[in-house]
Amino acid sequence: MTHAALATPLRWLRAGGNAALDTILPPRCPSCREIVGRDGSFCAPCWTTLRFITAPWCAGCGVPFDYDMGSEARCGPCLDTPPRFTSARAALVYDGAAKRTLLGFKHGDRQHLARLMAPQLARVGAGLFDGALLVPVPLHRWRLWSRGFNQAALLARALARRTGTELTVDALVRVRPTTSSRGMGRRARARNVKDAFRVARADVVRGRTVVLVDDVLTTGATANACARVLLRSGARAVHVLTWARVVRDV
Repeated sequence: MTHAALATPLRWLRAGGNAALDTILPPRCPSCREIVGRDGSFCAPCWTTLRFITAPWCAGCGVPFDYDMGSEARCGPCLDTPPRFTSARAALVYDGAAKRTLLGFKHGDRQHLARLMAPQLARVGAGLFDGALLVPVPLHRWRLWSRGFNQAALLARALARRTGTELTVDALVRVRPTTSSRGMGRRARARNVKDAFRVARADVVRGRTVVLVDDVLTTGATANACARVLLRSGARAVHVLTWARVVRDV
């Protein structure tokens, strides 16, 4: 067997070993790995960097507002270019301990952190789950092979277990690979994901309210691209739910 063929199984084994060690050894902060009192707890310094997102927020993209302007108020970008999705909600601002935790989950083979993230997704998504269908944002098969798992699918599974919401992991597929969007502006990100997604299970999404699950929301380009094809395939509405989102000037 070639080194490439061994890569993904080794990642799975390593991730399983990390989870087992975290169970046996003293509990550690999900962000900095310092020993803490109980599983799933952040240490005090990391806790102070967490920025939980609560209302008031934009009715479209969910960016937090400084003051309440009404439940239907929208931010400037959403008024200028309304998103394809019905709404987007994120549990935390993408910085500090929230960012470090997500990077450890996504790139550090710490797949078990999905269980820690699920309660905050359930909190911020309260009111969206009744009769809804959870659908994770897919990875292209090459990225899935190299990483060994889809972080959005792990979050969606953990959320489904916590809320009892129906889950379909194969409703969407990413039909072409996309380059890293790091450093791209809003328009470049939109071009990067244009025509990158396809609905593989139109019979499942037709007439349903879809809760699209992902790890982080930046400009909303990926969420828009997914929502576009889901709505074209008959979805009634698409709500986006993420662990974190980028917020400028917080």
